[in-house]
Amino acid sequence: MDYTYLDIAKMIDHSLLNPGLTDEELEGGCRLARRYDAASVCVKPYFLKRCADLLAGSTVAPSTVIGFPHGGNTTAVKVVEAEAALRDGGTELDMVVNIGKVLSQDWDYVREDIRGVVNVTHAGGAIVKVIFENCYLQDLHKIKLCELCAEVGADFVKTSTGYGTGGATIADLILMRKHSPPHIRVKAAGGIRTLDALLEVREIGVSRSGATRTAEMLNECRQRIEASALV
Repeated sequence: MDYTYLDIAKMIDHSLLNPGLTDEELEGGCRLARRYDAASVCVKPYFLKRCADLLAGSTVAPSTVIGFPHGGNTTAVKVVEAEAALRDGGTELDMVVNIGKVLSQDWDYVREDIRGVVNVTHAGGAIVKVIFENCYLQDLHKIKLCELCAEVGADFVKTSTGYGTGGATIADLILMRKHSPPHIRVKAAGGIRTLDALLEVREIGVSRSGATRTAEMLNECRQRIEASALV
């Protein structure tokens, strides 16, 4: 076995973005992620301050989304969202590109839209994951987005919001890893629901995955490690 429990736990961004989640459910999700020592908890923006309070003193990062889920906000609004998230204690921000501008191949706009969020987030000491929403894009769009993210210094490229018409695919993850420099990490989102699926994307160089089934995946991880130790 070539991984530890922590290796796998620190791949998971526990996702709490379903619009129907109540405050009680969001708080429970933050406590669950802390108990399992996930990489981060990604919550709806209004709950981020409470999320940061719940995770204080742990190694689990409080995170939220910017321009979610469609990316159509103006750059100025995305920057204000990022500034608010930083004030509320966010240390990882997942921003959605302007999907229509990507499809229009207005690359100057797309570059500056991403740059605006990256610059303010980095100035606040946090990191940025750039969501492509690949289900709407062709490979040429995905490759160009990888190049632009490298150009403006994004920390991660990410497949999806989890709320489009499709999520992460192996083909897309391979493409994004191939066309991103080694220092830019790749995040899978949408459809990674089992430990085996998480291990599969890990093998192709994915560093993080959004997940709602965190407990199930990490319980199985612990069981496999314990079983392996008995052999």
